[in-house]
Amino acid sequence: MSDVNFQDIFVAGTDTSSIALDWAMAELVKNPKVMKKVQSEVREVFKRSGSIDETAISEMTYLKSVVKETLRLHPSGPLLIPRESREKCEIDGYDIPVKTRVIVNAWVIARDPKYWTEPDSFIPERFLDSSISYKGANFENIPFGAGRRMCPGMLFGLINIEFPLA
Repeated sequence: MSDVNFQDIFVAGTDTSSIALDWAMAELVKNPKVMKKVQSEVREVFKRSGSIDETAISEMTYLKSVVKETLRLHPSGPLLIPRESREKCEIDGYDIPVKTRVIVNAWVIARDPKYWTEPDSFIPERFLDSSISYKGANFENIPFGAGRRMCPGMLFGLINIEFPLA
């Protein structure tokens, strides 16, 4: 691996996480009830386990909901990596010629009122009893992309957001 490749991976994995962390903190400051609730959860888990590690983080369902809601409203990469069509196809009534570059706007999708009630509001509770994940199977929330080319650093990025936030 060249120095340039390593530098690209390092920046992609740290810059995007720090952007998401900034947005999470901004949303918590703007929403003091949410901040109190997540602080309470973190303190409760810390009191039980004595430390914050991966096991403790996995118990923090509200914290994880805060992160999901942050990434829904403020994806670190609002425009996903461009794809190129391999064959002619039609999407939602639009003809897409072969070799057309397609750019997915994750920011707009994540704020679409067809999929979300109060799409511009910060409501972490929407993810508490929801099966929506980052895996790319739920296309209404794709901050890491989807399919074979989804972000390979997704788990690393989530850890880099959840731990400092806790």
